[in-house]
Amino acid sequence: MPYIPSEVVAKAKEMDLLTYLKNYEPGELVHFGGSTYCTRTHDSLKISNGKWCWFSRGIGGKTALDYLIKVREIPFTEAVEMIVGQAAAHPPTYEPAAKKDAPKMLLLPPASRCATHAISYLSGRGIDSEVIDFCISTGRLYESSGRYHNVVFVGHDQYGKARYANLRGIGSDFKGECNGSDKRFSFNIPAESSRILHLFESAIDLLSFATIRKLNGMDWRKDHLLSLAGVYQPREKIEESAVPLALTQYLRDHPEIKTMILRLDNDRAGRLAAKALMAVLPKDYSIDARFPPRGKDYNDCLCMHLGIPITRSKEKNKER
Repeated sequence: MPYIPSEVVAKAKEMDLLTYLKNYEPGELVHFGGSTYCTRTHDSLKISNGKWCWFSRGIGGKTALDYLIKVREIPFTEAVEMIVGQAAAHPPTYEPAAKKDAPKMLLLPPASRCATHAISYLSGRGIDSEVIDFCISTGRLYESSGRYHNVVFVGHDQYGKARYANLRGIGSDFKGECNGSDKRFSFNIPAESSRILHLFESAIDLLSFATIRKLNGMDWRKDHLLSLAGVYQPREKIEESAVPLALTQYLRDHPEIKTMILRLDNDRAGRLAAKALMAVLPKDYSIDARFPPRGKDYNDCLCMHLGIPITRSKEKNKER
């Protein structure tokens, strides 16, 4: 095997994979969402924060050298020569280091001593008491105190830390997000051991679907449940649309997920959003769109099933 000086090897190891692909193989690079990329050849190979991981094979690394050796199976000396040779002929352009924002501090409103109004509101929309109790006991839902009582839907990260919160007025059309909310961690209920994720437009739809499952005698916590922190609006050219931050983060935190079921609104916007997601999500996922069989969304469907009035707000705005 040819001898390569250690300083040459060290130079080759300085180049990260994202820089290598952007400069020398741009056609192989696909933007996944946010600051995450994947490769055109391997959908499950994700590049983010200076590292890469090929989830379907369980291998990863930091450098372009690691990638060429482990993924492309190029011999060590040849891989070093490739990187150093290309860098010498065409010096790479490095992306400026992203300015790190100060960590967001989530400011949650004080909780009411009891959640009577919140429970009454959610029950009025058909949500099952067991589902409500679970969300309250795990800190995913509570009622704010003060002059205006709101239902507070809290999103947690994979470590159980509150990172996002959305307010929904009780008896009013008020909707809003708490200061410091991180949209990567929207309202969710993870499963203990499942490869399936159900995606919703709002927390209310998520809880409605959980209730429907319980009414049908199913384990409503069997699969992962995730709501989006805001309306997903694809670009005019669907293939250029970005994956929602909340979905990108959840898939990163739960690599065991292999199947996604899009349970979005049964209207033009919901169908367009589903079409866009099916186009931009990596092809190694099994993806299906299942719209509510009755009504515009899953809360409509639940209310119609129970025979109770459907809650309407101006233009049927979604609770976030």
